[in-house]
Amino acid sequence: MAISTLGVTLKMGESEGALEKVVDIKDFPDLIGDPNMLETTTLSDEAVTNIPGIRSSDMLTFTCNYTKADFTAVNEKANTALYYSLEFSDGSKFTWQGQHTCGVPGKGVDEVIEFTINIAASTAVEFAAA
Repeated sequence: MAISTLGVTLKMGESEGALEKVVDIKDFPDLIGDPNMLETTTLSDEAVTNIPGIRSSDMLTFTCNYTKADFTAVNEKANTALYYSLEFSDGSKFTWQGQHTCGVPGKGVDEVIEFTINIAASTAVEFAAA
């Protein structure tokens, strides 16, 4: 059965045992990147051939509603090696290590002010069942 995004939580902490929710998130990025494609084509092949290489990882960006308190709480932990976890309502989660920075994207008339948590992963994102 499918699950919804209701209750999805981003946690961070100085160790796996110290993970805690710091702020509510509005969205989450693709977590596990596609592998680079390594071309293996030879002059005998009639079509291009490939094998999978190392999985690529983009910046993991999470969007939050801006409040001074929330921004301050997340920004105080910026540029520090931390553990991260994205947890779903069914008990499954994705964990990794990295460092984050905060950003404030531009806005226009009649919009909600938001901020972003931009995490550079230093380990692979790993899936944990429950």
